[in-house]
Amino acid sequence: MAEAAAKAAPGGGLRNVVAGQSALSTIDGAKGILSYRGIDIHALAEHATFEETVFLLHRGALPTRAQLDGFRRDLARQRALPDAALSALHALPRSTHPMTALRTVVSALGALDPDAGDDGEAARERKALRLIAQTATVVAAIERVRNGWAPVSPDQSLPHGANFLYMLRGQRPSDSEARIMDVALVLHADHEFNASTFVARVTASTLADIHGAVTAAIAALKGPLHGGANEAVMQTLSEIQSIDRVEPYLKDAFASKRKVMGFGHAVYKTEDPRATHLRRLSRTLGEEKGERRWFDLSEKIEEFVKREKGLYANVDFYSASLYHVLGLPTDLFTPVFAVSRVAGWTAHALEQIANNKLIRPESEYIGLSNVPYLPIEQRG
Repeated sequence: MAEAAAKAAPGGGLRNVVAGQSALSTIDGAKGILSYRGIDIHALAEHATFEETVFLLHRGALPTRAQLDGFRRDLARQRALPDAALSALHALPRSTHPMTALRTVVSALGALDPDAGDDGEAARERKALRLIAQTATVVAAIERVRNGWAPVSPDQSLPHGANFLYMLRGQRPSDSEARIMDVALVLHADHEFNASTFVARVTASTLADIHGAVTAAIAALKGPLHGGANEAVMQTLSEIQSIDRVEPYLKDAFASKRKVMGFGHAVYKTEDPRATHLRRLSRTLGEEKGERRWFDLSEKIEEFVKREKGLYANVDFYSASLYHVLGLPTDLFTPVFAVSRVAGWTAHALEQIANNKLIRPESEYIGLSNVPYLPIEQRG
């Protein structure tokens, strides 16, 4: 108990404290390994689709061809939003942060869901599937509504990532863009007990509904210490602009003790395995679109930070240049993370409820003791 209390002391952030068990994903930070259900993320990024990955996380194994075809159809049929959800989105000021809008509409979807009020196992699974399907639709609609454009109805014939880009832009993406979006969704689908996932599990442990668990997770993701790092990376790239400014900018940042976002990780002590693929995708997309400068700038920054500070790029670093060249607005980067991570959030919520015990940790009290109560007349 003393050791656990020491690890959980202020400033520790529960680092190295095992807070529960899960069969969904695991990380070996020393070796830079991430796996979903025992399958290495490199294999999934190279071969799997997002729909396969969702099936794997939720059903425990990769699907057969027939299972995958049926699952894709089921997921695609759930993408449309109720009119009342779109009305709720339209009611928000256009200046509303996309993460606030996403949190608000997902919460509203809980009241509008066909299974609202039914918290049985089958209903929870149906609600989880709808949330995975609808989150992409919500994020695309947020971007369109705030620009005064009509939302684009989902296309059931398109894979999940391609359909997201279609709803966002109003035109179908290229095959390469569709695959790149799909791989990005695979890479972000789950990541052990990160802050938002742990929040989802804590909420689910109270037997709150699954929309409540995901709403809580989105609220946690909005915090700049969890989500938003790739937005900060893009802001840094925009400030530097050219390769010849990389070293002066970073030297000044280091001297001023300003944090350079996109480097280092709470768990990984070597390269984040997701960064390996996002680097490749950023280079590939930049070359295809004749817009390599953002990748080249990122590569130069990475080289300098690694040489000077010994820090590796994490998942946020190359996702910034990748999403930017895909045409995503910078403040939509974190909502796009949620489009993928909702697969993990819902899987964790269902896993928690299936073998539930209320998550209620203790704290180490560090305040005053034996303080007498003073009548109000004696308080100065």
